[in-house]
Parts: sequence; structure tokens; C-alpha cells
Amino acid sequence: MRVLVIPDVHLKPYLFHQASEFMEKGEADRAVCLMDIPDDWNREYDIGLYVQTYDAAIEFAKKYPDTLWAYGNHDLCYMWNERESGYSAAAARTVQEKLLELHKALPEGNEIKYIQKIDNVLFCHGGVLDYFVKSLVSPSEYKDEDKAIQKINGFHHDLMWNDMSPIWFRPQYSKGKMYKPRKLLQVVGHTPVEAIYRKGNVISCDVFSTYRDGRPIGPREFPVIDTETWEFWGIRC
Repeated sequence: MRVLVIPDVHLKPYLFHQASEFMEKGEADRAVCLMDIPDDWNREYDIGLYVQTYDAAIEFAKKYPDTLWAYGNHDLCYMWNERESGYSAAAARTVQEKLLELHKALPEGNEIKYIQKIDNVLFCHGGVLDYFVKSLVSPSEYKDEDKAIQKINGFHHDLMWNDMSPIWFRPQYSKGKMYKPRKLLQVVGHTPVEAIYRKGNVISCDVFSTYRDGRPIGPREFPVIDTETWEFWGIRC
């Protein structure tokens, strides 16, 4: 299956419009969004942009109901009242209301999760570290990745709000072993990179983020992942 990945959004509603164009052209069979929908440099009081971005996400979710959504740290900080870097107190209520609206727009059985899985490819915001899985699930669950992922997706704040969790981990800067590297490919955002690239069993693709002054860090292209062959490529308008 060819999967179009929408990397970290950070108040860029045009990402959903471009992704919709690619889906209409048949560039991919399905989409996955790695979220971090709110927050960007110097935009904490631009409530209209928060609304515009969430409305674009909700419209995309309704148009492509089989799209999978994976929580980012910037989404969860509003659900869990964590005042992390970039958190906008002015936009907090708007984000909470719009997240609920996004939840309601998704069909039953397609909930937003920390980790999404298609074939043997995991999609999550930060990355699934082997140590994190091994330390929090039983040995039998560890061997069965579907059970392990299901259990992790049921965790809440106390187990997830730390640097080792799938919403915060940064494999780009760590030598830690990833979960089942020979069997599972992982596609992650969270850490801005200058190009879509693969290292080990991890494809990093946060290429729409910017520096504080607005300059782009990456090439602003959407990754497409073949979940059967593990081939990947980037497309742009």
C-alpha cells in the first residue's frame, strides 16, 4: 500500500489542501497524519490560524475517513495541561474544542492513537524505542507487536509524557535500539530534518518545520511510503 504521510503540521493548513490534491491524483492509497497540528513560532495569539488549520484537518478527515492520525506532543499538551515550549494559553480552549471536533469527525473504530500500524510499518510522532516497549509490556506482549502496540495506545499521561515515549523520543539523536528493527519499519516526525531519510529502520520526515525566523528547514515535500516494499519517495506541488 502507498501511504501519503502528512508530517508535523504546526499551523500550516495548506498541508491538508495539498495532501488532498495528491490523494485526488492517486499518488497514494491512504494517508497518515503525524499531527502536532497546533503551535508555531510567534503565532500563539493568532487564534484564527489555529481555527483555520483545525478546520482544514477536519475537512480532510471527513473527505478521507480511512486516514490514520497519530498524536504529537503539541496535541497532547493541550489535553493534559502540560505547559511545554510553544504552548499557547490564549489558544488552549480553541485547541481542545477543535481536537474534540476532529475526534467526532473520525468514523467509529478509527481513533487517534500514539502509534498506527499498516502492514509492518509503524507511524508515530517520535519513535518506538525497544527499551520503552520491553519495560512496560509483558514478554508475551513484546513478542506480539500488535498486542504491544494496543497496550501502549492505552497508556495515559504518566507513562507517555517522558523523553522515552513514542511521542517524545528522537531516534535521530539517539543510538538506542528501536523496537523490532528487522521486522518493523518506523515513520516518524517530531524532529525537524533537512531531507526525508532512512537510518536503520526509521524514516524521518519532519520537513515542513521552520526556523524561528520562518526559513524552511527541509524541502517541504510529502513522503510516500510503500508499506510492502519499504520504498519511499517525496512529492511536492
